Amino acid sequence: MSEYDAWAADYDDWSAHMTEDVAWYVELARTAAEPVVELAVGSGRVAVPIAAETGKRVIGIDASAVMLEAATARAARAGVELDLRRSDIRDFALEEPVELVICPFRSLLHLPTWADKRRVFERVAAVLRPDGRFAWNAFVYSPFIAAENHDRRLQHGESGLWEMSHHVPADNRIDVTAGGGHGSERSLSLWWVTRSEWEGLIDVAGLEVEALYGGFAREPFDEAAGEFVWIARKPA
Repeated sequence: MSEYDAWAADYDDWSAHMTEDVAWYVELARTAAEPVVELAVGSGRVAVPIAAETGKRVIGIDASAVMLEAATARAARAGVELDLRRSDIRDFALEEPVELVICPFRSLLHLPTWADKRRVFERVAAVLRPDGRFAWNAFVYSPFIAAENHDRRLQHGESGLWEMSHHVPADNRIDVTAGGGHGSERSLSLWWVTRSEWEGLIDVAGLEVEALYGGFAREPFDEAAGEFVWIARKPA
């Protein structure tokens, strides 16, 4: 059972604020040969628009059977099909090399250790074609935002959902608890990652940095950036 099973019923409401990344990943998919692979595909929030707008086959990988059911339903409503596979992203494998692997919405931050993240990067490198790309995004940890939100219960608009973040600096960890909506109280954890750690993961997997942006409009990554938007490439 995946920790995300408990989030499936309200996931689309909970993630409704995250929309600016969709066009970014769709545009990357337009220039890639199919199939496009999405790690931690969840309810298909990004995979379904890619399939609908590009007409390309999308392989979605997720450890949660319940989330995959939600993605199947979402794809059906949109009139597209997804190739959905249940697997831990640390262990996924493909039958063929691909040009593009994506991992939107900070999903890599659910991996607790360096070894876990390294396994994913090495699996990605193994399935990419030469000159293939790996794209993902993650928040830039801010101690100022952490101090403001620590143990504060925040409402999600008018959905009835609420969430609270508890920061554990000694473990680089944020524990997120949520309630309301259709489910009982549930929780998950994220482990934040610094720029140098991302660069180390790219390097150890044998990939190269193609680009690092501070947002989905290709803003420069500078001291004010709140988001890592990465593209790594497998050398030709």
